[in-house]
Order: sequence, then C-alpha cells, then structure tokens
Amino acid sequence: MKKIINAVDRVENDMIKGMCKAYPQYVTELPIDNDLCQDHVVVRTEKKVGKVALISGGGSGHEPAHGGYVGKGMLDAAVAGAVYTSPTPEPIYEAIKEIATDKGVLMIVKNYTGDVMNFEMAGEMAEMEGIKVAQVVTNDDVAVDGSLYTVGRRGVAGTIFVHKCAGAMAETGAELEEVKAVAEKVIDNVRTMGVAINPSMVPAAGEPGFVLAEDEMEVGIGIHGEPGVATAKLTEADAIVDQLLDKILADIDYAGSEVAVMINGSGGTPLMELFIVNNRVADVLAEKGIKVYKTYVGNYMTSLEQEGFSISLLKLDDQLKECLDAEADTPAFKE
Repeated sequence: MKKIINAVDRVENDMIKGMCKAYPQYVTELPIDNDLCQDHVVVRTEKKVGKVALISGGGSGHEPAHGGYVGKGMLDAAVAGAVYTSPTPEPIYEAIKEIATDKGVLMIVKNYTGDVMNFEMAGEMAEMEGIKVAQVVTNDDVAVDGSLYTVGRRGVAGTIFVHKCAGAMAETGAELEEVKAVAEKVIDNVRTMGVAINPSMVPAAGEPGFVLAEDEMEVGIGIHGEPGVATAKLTEADAIVDQLLDKILADIDYAGSEVAVMINGSGGTPLMELFIVNNRVADVLAEKGIKVYKTYVGNYMTSLEQEGFSISLLKLDDQLKECLDAEADTPAFKE
C-alpha cells in the first residue's frame, strides 16, 4: 500500500500544520514546550469566554476527528497523538489550561485504555491548578465488550454526536454539570457497529493491519483495525446493513422513537456505497416505525484508508433534537 507522505516521523506534524494553514479562521496549533513530545494540539482561534470549554482527542488517523470538530458549537481543543496512539498527559494538560474558562472544561474521551488514563491524569493536573474539570467516556460500539485496546465497549463514531450535543449545550452558557449531563444522555442513547472489507496501514508499520481475502469482510471492527466479532464472507450491502442493525436495535429499545442516523465511512469507502447503505438503513427503520429526524452520511471518524463503514443510531428527545439543530461551524461539521 502506498502513502503520500514526506517521512514516517513527520506525518502527524505535517498534517496538523497543513490543517491549521487551511483553516486559520477556525484552528491554531498550540506550541508545546517539550522537545520530547510528539503529540499535537489545535485550539479554537477565537477563544471561548464565559462558557464551558470542550476538549477531546486520541490517536491520529481518524481524520477529520478530532481537530476537524474544533470550532463554534463543538470542541475548543483537540489533542492528536501518533497514528492510533493515545496522546500523553502533558499536551492534554497544556490544552486544558489554554482553553479553560471560569465555567470549567469537559473532557470527551473515547473508551480506550490509554486515552482514558492519560486524559484522567491531565485532568487531575489541571484541577491542581484550580481548573474545574469533568469527564465523560464514550462507549457506543455494540460489537464487542473488551478488545485489544480497551476494557468494556469501544468509543467510536457515535462520539461525534457527543461533541455536537455537548458543544451546543455549552454555547447556551450552561454550567459544567449541565453540559456533562447532556453528553452522558447522548452516550446512554447512541449505539454503533461497523464492518470493513479492506484494512488500513499505519505509516510507521508499512504493512496492512490485518488481511482479508477478496471475498471476506470483518464484522464489528474497531477504528484501529482491531478485530470484530467475525470474519465472514462478503455479501450484498443490504444483508450487511441488516446484520449490523440487528445488533444495534437489540441493544436499545428504539420502538416509536425518533433517531439521528450516522453512516460513517472508514476513510476509503466511496460516497456511492455509503448512500447505498443509507438507503437500506432508512427502509429498515421505516418498517420498524422508527422515525429518522436527521441523517449524516460521510467520513466523520475514519481509520486512514480502511474500506468499510459504521452505522450509528442516536435515540432523541426534544433536548437532543434542539442540540443537533443548534449552530455548529467547524472545518468538518457545519449545521
């Protein structure tokens, strides 16, 4: 597999600098005064004042997550580690200090062991400086309970709904406890499952993360290429959708509900195929009496060039609908 890069050890640095040069009206790179630190931080160019600030992050390779969601109505900072590698506590801590307001900071962390540990450490460091910090952990993946990267369910594409709804709540001037409560409501009501038909390749590794035959797919895969529930024969799109939806719909009672749908591409999947997936998702939900309030189709949390997709369903109430409809203006998400 080929990569359009300059050098393996410059991938993350060149990416972040290129992003900031493309979107200076949204994001600015925060210098980290430590030559040993390989992580990168982007913050809102126009700092939020008098409202709860939001921070998220994780390993690089999931673009546009998370730097693409820094802006009005979503995140105030995003911390990027090396590809598929959690950022260390120090840059997270520096980012928290940079964005902190008198209303505090909410950390939105995907449930991966390194991410949770390092964000918690950074939050404790910030609290020692007198900064109010709260944390939520996303765990929307229904495929597996425990994996190579985590204890419990993984945090995957449903995390974007947490950014959006918590970010909207923060923009209203709500208190930290209220913003955290909305984030937790989303976490309690969003479920995701994905599939892959071709792997990603971490630049430093120089080889695919897993191998599938031409007629195979990996069902329930994570966002780092980690295994799912089964390697199965590749079948038609509708059958794949049915398999994923069966697991999602069995996990929460969506009957009679309104939902937001996210058809998330893994990075190498054409929009044509994602729309084919959504066609079936919409039909199945309609048959089951589940009303689709809003649909998002595209690349929201990727795995480099992996070919595949995930389906996320968020069960809505009036408050969450209002949060989804609120203004957002970031490089990768606009409402």
